[in-house]
Amino acid sequence: MFGRTENPELWTFLESLHHGEILSGTVAAIERFGVFVALDDGPDHPAFPGVGFITYPELSWRRFEAASDVVRVGQRVSCEFLQFDTWNAEARLSLRAAQPDPFQAFADRTEMGQVLHGQITGLVPFGAFVRVADGVEGLIHLKDLAQRPVASLEDSVQVGEEVTVAVVEIDRARRRLALGRLQPTPRT
Repeated sequence: MFGRTENPELWTFLESLHHGEILSGTVAAIERFGVFVALDDGPDHPAFPGVGFITYPELSWRRFEAASDVVRVGQRVSCEFLQFDTWNAEARLSLRAAQPDPFQAFADRTEMGQVLHGQITGLVPFGAFVRVADGVEGLIHLKDLAQRPVASLEDSVQVGEEVTVAVVEIDRARRRLALGRLQPTPRT
């Protein structure tokens, strides 16, 4: 159905694209598995709403709940071409690659041991995530959350709580930030 002989115009177009090339188009549909983009210079797809496709991880550097938090149908977008998906005969795209990475900008201006203020955004069995800048979250490991052992994570922090943390490690390659919680100094 999506072969070269059945869709020569589509295949010729997709084979002409180069990794890293910026393509423009319009968001054609938002599905539970990704976003279809009708590319300006691309032909119609025989089965999908657009010849371009963005998976959820490639939509944004920031955490989001639904694709509609990032894009809407009819919105104009510029995306980086990642690869030609020969199985689905579509252009795999990245919207986030065409935007600056907030983590790298954060890492450029942040030092080890630096004290930051943030908000708890999520609790996991091994610790708590803290938003320390727009689009940047770090992890406080479970062992660093409380001064004394607690029965459950919720006994030491709550989602939405403001905390003071120190930068323990910045891993640029894996986009990971390790934090240590600074306990408030008791007032006398």
